[in-house]
Amino acid sequence: MSKSINFVTADEAVSHIPSHSHIHLGSVASVPHCLIQALCRRADAGDVRDLHFHHFHTEGPAPYSDPAYEGIFFDQGFFIGPNVRKNVNAGYADYLPVHLGETPRLYRQGFIKLAAALVNVSMPDSEGRVSLGTSVDCSYAAIECADIVIGVMNPNVPFAFGNLIPLEKFTYLVEDNASLVTASFAEPTPTEAIIGKNCADLVEDGDCLQMGIGALPNALAAQLGDRKNLGLHTEMFADGLLRLIKKGVINGSCKKIDTGKVVSSFLLGSQDVYSFIDHNPDVLMRDIEYTNNPFVIAQNPHMKAINSAVEVDLTGQICADSIGTRIFSGTGGQVEFVRGASMSEGGKSITAFASRTNKGQSKIVAQLNPGAGVVTPRSDAHWVVTEYGAVDLYGRSLQERAKLLISIAHPDDREMLERQAFERFGQHFYNFSL
Repeated sequence: MSKSINFVTADEAVSHIPSHSHIHLGSVASVPHCLIQALCRRADAGDVRDLHFHHFHTEGPAPYSDPAYEGIFFDQGFFIGPNVRKNVNAGYADYLPVHLGETPRLYRQGFIKLAAALVNVSMPDSEGRVSLGTSVDCSYAAIECADIVIGVMNPNVPFAFGNLIPLEKFTYLVEDNASLVTASFAEPTPTEAIIGKNCADLVEDGDCLQMGIGALPNALAAQLGDRKNLGLHTEMFADGLLRLIKKGVINGSCKKIDTGKVVSSFLLGSQDVYSFIDHNPDVLMRDIEYTNNPFVIAQNPHMKAINSAVEVDLTGQICADSIGTRIFSGTGGQVEFVRGASMSEGGKSITAFASRTNKGQSKIVAQLNPGAGVVTPRSDAHWVVTEYGAVDLYGRSLQERAKLLISIAHPDDREMLERQAFERFGQHFYNFSL
């Protein structure tokens, strides 16, 4: 392979990135860490300044957000992970609010002019094409638009169908054999198991699913083993859904588009997940402009989109990206799937969360914390699920919504919430019933 492809070192490849550049990083489990390390060596040598980084959430070390590189690196991610969260909230890095499905547009329409795209890629196929493996996200658009495209060819990157890239698109190719980051998620708590069951009660045979990763989606997946002919069209998936795919519960037979295919844009999970997509024609890893397009999502009937929340106020405003003014994650694809599922024939948008935080504070609140971001506005809120039940807010007035949400709050918080609703709506709130 190395005889037919002109590889360069990581240091040589990044030496061509000029100061004052905007750089796209491959994200999630497939960050090209060898190129980041090479950029750090340039920075330590005083050879570069003012590099702006853009990416989805990244796993592993994130020196591009470190205060030690202030004035040299500045991180402006589209979604915030734990590795940069502290520095974002301290001002050493930043968050760029955007629906994830619109991130390719930032590149393609020149809102961000990319000097370089840095990505991990698979080994090439017989036609000289490589795959972005576990993280297509907005990297496909970045490769289209960047002046310099650096691919790190890594045998640990699975070859996934969907958006393949000819080798001719790369300005430089680097060899690396670092393992992709894997992640395991804790077994669901008893509370999460109940929430999973309450969500599962809204899922029927033949539905098409979207959900994220973590203990709560795994709890839901564990409740769906007796369903038949489910589909999957999602921005990401992990081990919980993989088990349903392997059991044949998810087979995509009822999907109207990409029938029989699992469609996703990025992954984070065990090595089993990464191995499953390798050369698997039943999986399409697609540009996130496709996976998260509400009009594409809506083409599959009975779409069930399950997302989470940090807190929800009594009118149905859903905060999912921040704790007060402190950025925790990002807008993500929540609104895109909320709207896509709502437009789908027989679809449902579902927001699921525990009624209380780990500190015992109610997540159903009279008012969002000052500075909290409204990711899903009250006009888009439909089903809301906690361990105490499921309610549908669609077509309900403000006072009706308050009554419904209080009914699924923690029992010890309901009197407080009713008193706060009375203060907002007046005596009539106590006098009417649903």
